[in-house]
Amino acid sequence: MKQILKKALLHKSATLLLPIAVISCATPAAFNSQTGAVAMAPASESIQKAGREAFDKHRSETPVSTDSYAKSRVSRVANRLKPVVNLPGTNWEFVVFNDPSANAFAVPGGKVGVNTGLLKVAVTDGQLAAVLAHEMAHVTSNHAQSRIKNSQNIAVGSALLGAVLGGDSSLGQLAPKVGNIAFGLTFSRAQELEADKVGTIFMARAGYRPEEAVDLWKRMAEQGGSTTPELLSTHPVSSTRIKALQDFLPQAKAQQR
Repeated sequence: MKQILKKALLHKSATLLLPIAVISCATPAAFNSQTGAVAMAPASESIQKAGREAFDKHRSETPVSTDSYAKSRVSRVANRLKPVVNLPGTNWEFVVFNDPSANAFAVPGGKVGVNTGLLKVAVTDGQLAAVLAHEMAHVTSNHAQSRIKNSQNIAVGSALLGAVLGGDSSLGQLAPKVGNIAFGLTFSRAQELEADKVGTIFMARAGYRPEEAVDLWKRMAEQGGSTTPELLSTHPVSSTRIKALQDFLPQAKAQQR
């Protein structure tokens, strides 16, 4: 992965937009189990700007869905979640992409992408809320910034979603993995588990049943084989993860509105 990133940064089309300094691996817990409070940790303005630019770049290259039903589902769920996810300086935006892979992602700055393929796995609004809340939790917990820890200044900018590799077919296939180092679709297991917990808190506060998060991840795990959703590979699902969610349900349900 380091070699791939090095090649990406040396590519002639790379745009030096965002110098990233060393960031400590240690970050405060996003959820306080004693008080039930969720910490809101906005990313730096430069990182939010880069996240928004990367998202806009992805939108310019990926078809936006014209499916009115898909868009209304995402909008309906997002509109219930946004009032309870009050991240300072964030204007949440949800875009449905015409992509058959069961995936969703969010970038610093509050832009969230949902693929139409996800809606075939998340069959209820509660299950969809589990995914959206999970992605929003990555943003509110500032997980992307905590992942950016390199002793050298690196340029991310439009490279976040693989733009700098677009002209090289062999590297282009690995572009998402390169971009994800900084922004977003690949997080550590600890961050995934934290986003699961915070996401169920957001779900509960928005009036959804936190149990539907467990249902969703079980459905993801059941896909299996060659049809494994992309969300499953970037957000690893396992019996350990599902059990962690089940164990956390009482705390989430205590905040249900």
